[in-house]
Amino acid sequence: MSHAAKLGLLSGFVILAASLVAVRHLKEQPEMSGGRPNSAEPESSPSRARAGERREPLVKPIATPKIVVHKAKRQLRLYSGDRALRTYPAGLGFQPVGDKQREGDGRTPEGTFYICNKNRDSKYYLSLGLSYPNTEDAARGLREGLITQEQHDRIVGAIERREQPPWDTPLGGEIFIHGNGAKRDWTWGCVALEDEDIRELFEAVPLGTPVVIHP
Repeated sequence: MSHAAKLGLLSGFVILAASLVAVRHLKEQPEMSGGRPNSAEPESSPSRARAGERREPLVKPIATPKIVVHKAKRQLRLYSGDRALRTYPAGLGFQPVGDKQREGDGRTPEGTFYICNKNRDSKYYLSLGLSYPNTEDAARGLREGLITQEQHDRIVGAIERREQPPWDTPLGGEIFIHGNGAKRDWTWGCVALEDEDIRELFEAVPLGTPVVIHP
């Protein structure tokens, strides 16, 4: 073999070796999506935090359970005493700002209530009925001429007995915490959760559990 042929063959080996090194380097790089490795999800992302929360099941029965809804934050929190156990995203009525005034206004009520009804056959997956209207709503309705004295007294009597108040007055009723999705404000005044969240909440709380709804 001539000297020139030997040099050409050596150059070919050098180029081939460099190419193999480059290919190996490329294979070791993370796949990129949008300028960031698609496998590098931030530790603080909502999906990662939510998955971590789900790893610990609720210990039942819950001592002194309480539900608190923060309308402005679109959140429902489940408490045991003063300790928060869960925070769920929540959807509201299609007119979310302001306290409920009457039937059909699309507002989610504000105030202090309790769970007066549990429905496993709800068309919205599962539902927890709230004791709306309460005594404050009844007093306002009577003052504003929306309900009669007889309707007012029926509402107040049911609340005093910790029963389901009348849902057939002009103040409205049938306000539930239920499933079918929390990504938008779409209900007629209820609080909507994701199905997996209402399932967990439904099994965790008994009738009579206090519910506080903040603006």
